[in-house]
Parts: sequence; structure tokens; C-alpha cells
Amino acid sequence: MPHRYSNRWLTSLAAAALTIGAAGAVQAGTATGAATEWTQLANNAQLVDLMKSSGIQVDNQLTQISQLAEQIQNQLKIYENMLQNTAQLPDHVWGQVESDLNQLRSIVDQGQGIAFSMGNADDVLQQRFQSYADLKTNLPDNATFSSTYQSWSNTNRDTIASSLKAASLTADQFDSEEDTMSSLRSMSETADGQMKALQVGHEIAAQQVAQMQKLRGLASQQMTMMGTWLQTEQTDKDLAQARREKFFNAEVKSVPEGQKMEPRW
Repeated sequence: MPHRYSNRWLTSLAAAALTIGAAGAVQAGTATGAATEWTQLANNAQLVDLMKSSGIQVDNQLTQISQLAEQIQNQLKIYENMLQNTAQLPDHVWGQVESDLNQLRSIVDQGQGIAFSMGNADDVLQQRFQSYADLKTNLPDNATFSSTYQSWSNTNRDTIASSLKAASLTADQFDSEEDTMSSLRSMSETADGQMKALQVGHEIAAQQVAQMQKLRGLASQQMTMMGTWLQTEQTDKDLAQARREKFFNAEVKSVPEGQKMEPRW
């Protein structure tokens, strides 16, 4: 009987790539290293099995990331209101602000890592399976999922860079934990600096809520298509196997005694 693939296990697609490298929070580097692992698999069956492996559910992960970004967005708004009623946030409160903003930076990295892995999955499958490459999607301008993820990633980075620029910051200052903490320590020295940090953090958090929803929709569309492809592939294999069994198990009629086997033209 044909195997039926459900969206439940398809939500783990690319999660395998996200869990091969290391446990813990998903970072772009981990996703990159794991995606390279996919290309090193010479056996196509191993590739498909890897994509079906259990792991962090991508859909659930994106939901959690979006919810966390929304929580940070709300918390930063509370700090903004506090700052309006005081000369400057005390050190222990600012320490929490730094923690929230650094966590927001990590959220951005996780989103980029997921987009990279999902795009890489599309690339590898197109290279390995002509039947997958021939599939048509509902993406505009006949785009591939890989190129669409890249477009999402570029847009997300550009949007963040624009928000940082409005606060006289650069994307480099938000690129790593060390750089982020260094920038925040400098901004904490004045009330104006604190307010700018809170405002830009609030804006970026709001952007990530929206961007993760877009990424979730794109991933869901891709996984649905992959499920359709895998089901079709399995159905074709099962049909071919049934035909082989029917051919080799067919009844062989014996030749009556005294009758010669000779061709009939």
C-alpha cells in the first residue's frame, strides 16, 4: 500500500538540518553547517530520510519565535513608559533591557537560519530529483522556494538596517552578541540613548512578528508541495513494484507432451 505522508512530519522538514549541528538555540552558522551536510549525502534515499527525520517542528518553532518577539515588543514598550517618568532607567532595569534586545538579535538569527535551511532543501532536491524540479508552484514569476527565501532574508535584513540607521546605529552593531552589548552599554549612559535603544528595539520586534508570519506561510507552502511530491513518488514506486510482482508471479503454462515449442509468426 502507498505510504501517506502528512503535514505533521513535513513540519520537521529542515528541522533535521537545524538539529544536526548542535543543540540549543538555532543560529545561522548551525543551519549553514547542517545544510552543507545535506549536499554531502551521496545516497538519495539517505537525503529523503534525513528530511523526514524527527526534530524541532519548524512550524512550531516559528510560532514560538513570533510569540517571543511579540513579548519583547510589549516589554520594551513598558520600559519606554517607565523612562518617560524618570530621568534614566536604573542599572538593574537596563540590564533586563539589554537581555531582551540581545534575545531579539538571536530571534533574527534564528529566522535567517531557518530561511537558509529551507532554501537549501529546495536547491538540493531540485539537483537530485528531476520530478521535483519539474513541479510547478504558486509562487509569483515562476520563482523557486530557494530564491523566495533569499528575497525574504534580504528584505528582513534591509528593514532592520533601516530601523537601526534611524537610531544612528549600523547593522554591524547588531550583528553579534558582543557588538550588540557594546552598543547598548554606550547608549545606556544617557536617557536619550536609552530611549533610542528602546524605540528601535520595539520597532525591530514588531517587524520580526510580521516577518516570522511570512516565513511561516512560505515554509508551510513549501512543505505541502514536498509532501505532494513525496506521496507521488511513493505511489509510482508502489505501482512499479506491483507490476513487477505480477509479471514474475504470472502462471507459466506447460507444453503438452509431444508438442514442440516453435515460434508462431
